Amino acid sequence: MFQLKRQLHLQADRIEWLLAAHKAPARVTGGRVTPRTIQFHLTPAPTTKISRVAGLAQEVALMLDVPSARILRENGSLYIEIPRDGAKPLRFLEMCKRAERDPEMMRVLRVPGTALIGMGADGVPVMLRLGVPDVPHVLIAGTTGSGKSQAARALLASLVLYQPARETRLVIIDPKASDFDVFATAPHLLCPIVQNANEVRARLEWLADEMERRQLAHIRRPRIVVLVDELADLLMQGGSSLQDLLTRLVQRGRSAGICIVACTQKPTASILGTLVKANFPVRLVGKVTGAHESLVAAGVSKSGAEHLAGRGDFLLIANGEKIRLQIAHLPATDDAALQHRFFS
Repeated sequence: MFQLKRQLHLQADRIEWLLAAHKAPARVTGGRVTPRTIQFHLTPAPTTKISRVAGLAQEVALMLDVPSARILRENGSLYIEIPRDGAKPLRFLEMCKRAERDPEMMRVLRVPGTALIGMGADGVPVMLRLGVPDVPHVLIAGTTGSGKSQAARALLASLVLYQPARETRLVIIDPKASDFDVFATAPHLLCPIVQNANEVRARLEWLADEMERRQLAHIRRPRIVVLVDELADLLMQGGSSLQDLLTRLVQRGRSAGICIVACTQKPTASILGTLVKANFPVRLVGKVTGAHESLVAAGVSKSGAEHLAGRGDFLLIANGEKIRLQIAHLPATDDAALQHRFFS
């Protein structure tokens, strides 16, 4: 800890020297260390133009001998962000152990639909409560290596570990047949994992019928969480009829206790269209390839998702607010331990 503190003070001094040398003086007045990054809080001098500071990112990275540096504004504050040396993954099962020592956290995690997904930049665990008016459905977007599948795995694992099957049931549509096999034995599954593309339509038609049955009978329990992986690929293969089915489910599903969690690594408007724009108010967005994909994935302009570090570095977009978080990592090497806990 002492060594890290000494390093941070040294880096802060170098940042101040560099900015002064480029006639953009500012003081480092604090910061925060997250699981993946270090952020230095800057207070510019009254005469310093923010655009001048923003143009010095490469010089800062070179001075600090780091692969990259970002200058960003959040909630009216200015930061310089750099990757953290020797960053370690935020392990999902380790987070669970910490949560289980906290009675208040366990009380929250047992509220139907609540899922633990990661940790915010302030060190506070981040949870989503699926199916409530503010979180009817969730879009998870990010390119390969962003941590998109890890986000979905953590969300499902949290539901299975802390929600009884009588309260929360799962339907998993996984065309890649690679990331969610660990849940094949979970008691919460309503049906075997759908891995054959030809079966997707039949399963969605069944869900649409079940939604209408529940609405007529005013049934909302148990909550049904439907994970749809590779949403963009499914829409391209299934055409307008498949999109119509999904649109019905996301527009009317919440009133019947059905929540869609959709994942995509191709967040483009030409594929996702109005299905995503109008029906997914909550987004979990990892690194994407460019500003256009960032806009479609986040649903807000200038989210900065194209500049995220990848490997679980995410934004949670909800109610017009943006929260930076590190997604909890659930590697395949933990699958056996996770399955053991399903039945313990």
